[in-house]
Amino acid sequence: MQHGVQKLFGLLGGVGGSGATVELFSLYGLAGVLEFFGGALIALGLLTRPVAIVLALEMIAAYFIAHAPQGGFPIQNGGELALLYALVFAFLATGGPGLFSLDARSLRKQEEQAPTAGQRR
Repeated sequence: MQHGVQKLFGLLGGVGGSGATVELFSLYGLAGVLEFFGGALIALGLLTRPVAIVLALEMIAAYFIAHAPQGGFPIQNGGELALLYALVFAFLATGGPGLFSLDARSLRKQEEQAPTAGQRR
């Protein structure tokens, strides 16, 4: 979320530490929207799996667009954080939301309302 806040609102130092923002209708603007709103959804545990897939793909794209052209290894091109985030989001996409997520709460509520075997609605 913090990277999205930098790109979209110029907060936390903004883009490049200058307090600047990015053009909303650009690749960086799209990245900011995905990072801010996707990060918020992940933090809440809402739509965790699909959002995590989208964010993992975004981080892979960010690595190849912004970092890979600057050098062959992540430590050289500054892309280690993008790859780390991609792995974390891949983990969340496969592992799903946690016990205290809104997704889990919604699932528990659905299970409570579902009729048990032998019951009619």
